[in-house]
Amino acid sequence: MLTQTTTRVLEPSDLDAALAVLDRDPVANAFVASRVQVAGLDPWRLGGEMWGWYEDGMLRSLCYAGANLVPICATPRAIRGFADRARRAGRRCSSIVGPVEATAQLWRLLEPSWGPAREVRAHQPLMVTDRLPADIAPDPYVRRIRKDEMETIMPACVAMFTEEVGVSPLAGDGGLLYQARVAELVGTGRSFARLDQNGKVVFKAEIGAATRQACQVQGVWVDPEYRGQGLAAPGMAAVMRYALADIAPLVSLYVNDFNTPARATYHRVGFQEVGAFMSVLF
Repeated sequence: MLTQTTTRVLEPSDLDAALAVLDRDPVANAFVASRVQVAGLDPWRLGGEMWGWYEDGMLRSLCYAGANLVPICATPRAIRGFADRARRAGRRCSSIVGPVEATAQLWRLLEPSWGPAREVRAHQPLMVTDRLPADIAPDPYVRRIRKDEMETIMPACVAMFTEEVGVSPLAGDGGLLYQARVAELVGTGRSFARLDQNGKVVFKAEIGAATRQACQVQGVWVDPEYRGQGLAAPGMAAVMRYALADIAPLVSLYVNDFNTPARATYHRVGFQEVGAFMSVLF
């Protein structure tokens, strides 16, 4: 019998209760919810553990502990419980990411034992839209990448990741995990790009997470040679058209607050800020 408060690793039988927590904020929780809907709660399939915080026998908050540590609908008391468990386990993740308030509290509690971080991105606007822009036509040359085009899209993905995160995704395991992730997105029809006449990627983006309620765009990138030529907004509109037609009724993303050109583009195509994320990178 669970009484008072406790944290524990969730099991496959806890799936319905976990999904009910994730459903409380379909936009902010899209990344983790998409994983859970596909993989369930088995740690091997999920790629990490799902920790649950209980109050008086009811599951109130979650924390995904895999390659990322992600607090979900986490109350201050839950965060203290998750921080205690994370300290005992030791750092295994490459980042902590989630809604600003919860992530900031979690990092304050973990920094003495886990710090220093390589970088802290304290405010990343979370944006959402449910419609196409009225005044920007989708780029007709942006299309889904085919499974036989992995060698075409991969260099652009590596360039985007390295520019965005500050380290190459090919470090460590030679890029095996990253290549598998890109292949998964290509295989599920969630990788999009515009190629020039020589077959080089000049714009790309992926829908990295998808649930019935919302999907999340990631990896938006324009080749440096083509920046300033107006490709980003029509390219985003094209990705949004695919997303709204085929995947989910809400399209979301989060962006670094210092990336002024990207934020301007997202506003232009109709995204509205609905909150903010924080990322702690190791």
